[in-house]
Amino acid sequence: MKVMSAVALAVVLATSACASMGGGREGAVGTTGTATTPSGPVQVSGSEEGVVPVGQELDVRLQEALSSATATVEQRFQSTTVVDLKRGEKVLVPAGATVRGFVSSVQPAGRLDRSGSLTLSFDQVVVNGREHPIKALATQVFQSGGIREEGGKVGTAGAVGAIVGGILGGLKGALLGAVVGGGGVIAATEGTDVQLPAGAIIRIRLDTPLRIQ
Repeated sequence: MKVMSAVALAVVLATSACASMGGGREGAVGTTGTATTPSGPVQVSGSEEGVVPVGQELDVRLQEALSSATATVEQRFQSTTVVDLKRGEKVLVPAGATVRGFVSSVQPAGRLDRSGSLTLSFDQVVVNGREHPIKALATQVFQSGGIREEGGKVGTAGAVGAIVGGILGGLKGALLGAVVGGGGVIAATEGTDVQLPAGAIIRIRLDTPLRIQ
């Protein structure tokens, strides 16, 4: 009970801390090298009011497991955004917003060491109860530390960072055994099926602008 109470308190503190943070993508995951924990809001790269531009990247957390062994084309799935996406002080897409998608292609692993692959397409984001169409594909996939690994840090000086990173969006690095290629194809690397566990974090890139009214 004491641990959970501390977690709840830290979440409140973390939320307040995130709300006050500005600037660029502090602590963002690098596109190369070791992934690090996103520690605050992400600023959009464009300047048009209420618009998330083409090319903007978002980190989303899968809400269900997906596998090239069992997935089917057009299968729907859901994910949630990891941190706030802001323009200045205005939040365009809040952390926890639902991002929906579907499996646009799938190839299960076969004989002769043929690796499995999945292509995930993202077509809708829900902001404040309103549905907005998008077109986005995966660019990277990451493991997530989650609450079990970060819970022990609650109560320490780094509790706020641990909660934001570990529970809401902590990254342990590139997902082992999977690589993202052209067109958003997520392929296994060792002649097996692609396994994306619930909680895995996927970095997606918008191919159309997202207009938030």
